[in-house]
Amino acid sequence: MIAAVIFDVDFTLIHPGPMFQGEGYRAFCERHLITVDPARFDAAVASASSILDEAEGLSYDPELFVAYTRHIIEQMGGSECGTPESLVACAREIYTEWAASQHFELYDDVPAALRALTEAGVRIGLISNSHRCLDSFQSHFELREFVSASVSSAEHGFMKPHPSIFQAALQQLGVMPGDAVMVGDSVSQDIEGALKTGMRAILLHRSETPAPRAQELKDRGIPIIRSLRELNDLLFE
Repeated sequence: MIAAVIFDVDFTLIHPGPMFQGEGYRAFCERHLITVDPARFDAAVASASSILDEAEGLSYDPELFVAYTRHIIEQMGGSECGTPESLVACAREIYTEWAASQHFELYDDVPAALRALTEAGVRIGLISNSHRCLDSFQSHFELREFVSASVSSAEHGFMKPHPSIFQAALQQLGVMPGDAVMVGDSVSQDIEGALKTGMRAILLHRSETPAPRAQELKDRGIPIIRSLRELNDLLFE
């Protein structure tokens, strides 16, 4: 019996708008007299991913995300013309703006999925590793009527997959771990963190490319979905 579903936020419910793509980074950098190549953005993000991977489960530290963002800028060519001061200043500006919900777009399958869960009597929670205000997020995207609990790592103190952040959300929801399901896009943060807390988990992989560790997840009985339109059938089949 499923009593609650907890969702990751970034890249599960929302995705960055143009401001946080290659051209957006170029515009940020121009204000700091840094020249970057937008075509190098995707490779730069991939290169920076290890910075966040190494910090999973640790205390939330804004400087970690500033360093991550600075690395992206440098890999886009910023290290060739930016000073250390300008690189840090630009990275801090991008980090600050990441918290603003108006720079993001809601995936089109989200409202119907949340409404269906609510109508089925399932409580909904949010867990995010960002510093975005989740109350403002709910208001901006008109989701407040669906959400009963929300925990951000910036306020809680620890990042996923630390068990305490999952436990905090479960406590707010008033449900036991075995009665809750975590839905997110990260195997290491969302899936592993939930399982270690005693929850069930579902990987949301929106890309057409193979999901990371797909065979391993299948062998462990962890479902993989490509859209939230699949969620209700999966939960209540």
